[in-house]
Amino acid sequence: MLLPAGRQHKGAIPYTSRFDESRGGLVEAGASNPMNERIFSVDLHDFEERVMEASHETPILVDFWADWCAPCHAITPHITRVIEDLDGAVRLAKVEVDEGENMKLAGRYRLRGFPTIILFRDGEELGRFSGSRASHWIHDWLNRYLRPSA
Repeated sequence: MLLPAGRQHKGAIPYTSRFDESRGGLVEAGASNPMNERIFSVDLHDFEERVMEASHETPILVDFWADWCAPCHAITPHITRVIEDLDGAVRLAKVEVDEGENMKLAGRYRLRGFPTIILFRDGEELGRFSGSRASHWIHDWLNRYLRPSA
């Protein structure tokens, strides 16, 4: 189901995404391979494969969020814009911490508040920040980690 422009749903994922239960959650419109999705939902049970293992191919930004959290909703369009601007250089995994056993992931990464955004590459955490930020701030933050080594 594609949402029309301007409409948002739980988690405020943009209308370019759709929910596909058979593929584990949110899928970017037109995506054919779940491993190539730019924005997707992940949970405790597939985190290792879809984030840690996949980060060996492409850096993965993980957004730990909660539906009751206003800053979580505020940052969503900014993170989405950055992911779209980076055109596949980074993928975004969304973890709704209050669903199922996902709070165990929050505990594993010692999260103190939401949203907390963590960048993974090659199975390792590169950096994190908490709270809502503007698109330009997120771009600058990511560039510190993604800039090729000199």
